[in-house]
Amino acid sequence: MSDVTIDRAPSLGFLPAQRAASRNAEIIPMSLRTVHFVMPGGVDDPAAPSGGNAYDRRVSLDLPGFGWQVHKHAVDGEWPRPDAAARAELARVLRELPDGAAVLLDGLVACGVPEIVVPEADRLGLAVLVHLPLGDETGLEAAVAAELDAKERTVLRAVSAVIGTSDWAVRRLVSHHGLAPDRVHVATPGADIAPLASGTDGVSRLLCVAAVTPRKGQHRLIEALAAAADLPWTCTCVGGLGHDPEYVDHLRGLIEQYGLQDRLHLAGPQAGAQLDASYASADLMVLMSYAETYGMAVTEALARGIPVLATDVGGLPEAVGRAPDGGVPGILVPPEDPAALAAELRGWFGEADVRRRLKAAARGRRAALDGWATTARSLAGVLTRLPSESRRAA
Repeated sequence: MSDVTIDRAPSLGFLPAQRAASRNAEIIPMSLRTVHFVMPGGVDDPAAPSGGNAYDRRVSLDLPGFGWQVHKHAVDGEWPRPDAAARAELARVLRELPDGAAVLLDGLVACGVPEIVVPEADRLGLAVLVHLPLGDETGLEAAVAAELDAKERTVLRAVSAVIGTSDWAVRRLVSHHGLAPDRVHVATPGADIAPLASGTDGVSRLLCVAAVTPRKGQHRLIEALAAAADLPWTCTCVGGLGHDPEYVDHLRGLIEQYGLQDRLHLAGPQAGAQLDASYASADLMVLMSYAETYGMAVTEALARGIPVLATDVGGLPEAVGRAPDGGVPGILVPPEDPAALAAELRGWFGEADVRRRLKAAARGRRAALDGWATTARSLAGVLTRLPSESRRAA
């Protein structure tokens, strides 16, 4: 199976740098150090929105505010199992960097090719940003998952620093790969506070923002909605349809089987104003993922005051979080239990007090969300501690 591709959680499209700096703003230094950021090709393609791509783009814009000029190196390929041409290109990019250069590598590119990355670890200051451990992707054959897992472990043990996108992800990387805790750092995704969503009628419009792949569990969402078909909901699923065409076909078959064609819509990828409009009309965010290191779509919903109904997996509880008064702005259910989601939907529709409590907590959480400047500051702190050529010489 040589064409495995790890999907990214979808997020907003391109976001203005000035909105990132609106919170926790700092004076931009006169002199900037340089970091080379190696990331997947297509990272700037608005037709292929993803959480990982959005994260990479955004911190590239915000790192200069914390002393780091970013040189982006986007390498095309079917990562994490690239063909020979992609491997050669990545090897060339790393080989041509000067000794002692600070290098931030997206884990999707770095973690599947230890034979390319590890030999450069003594010459360059390498940090790997892990958006999702490779072996955690849903639907991989057992042998492929084990192969990717072993390669990732080799890479992460060799580099100077590893960065996870939640406290849960850091704990997972440390325990699973046997990494020294002082080498693994957290840089949680930020969120841009957006206008409060007006919703539709306050209850019935559901929104799921996630790439359409098995890991995101849209088949479980469809089953849950079918079990609650007597309720007056409509649901829009926003997310790329090109990652796994067979899965998309399966979902369309389920939608037809349950007679939900007029109520559940696979809208494809959205970004910018189009995605903003989908959030603005939403009353409740729903997400049935099997694995998430954080959940940027969740915080994007909370940044608009939209409550969340999601699975209790990985870093999603961190993304949901709590309002300053302790209120919880969402409900978490097991990932393999569509009946539990259907039951919570009945509570959402049937109990006005539940809706009021969740909406109040979502607005409180909205006001407390960290901006992207906090993310960039965390990354800058890691980069500053990378070994440099001058330190090696000393």
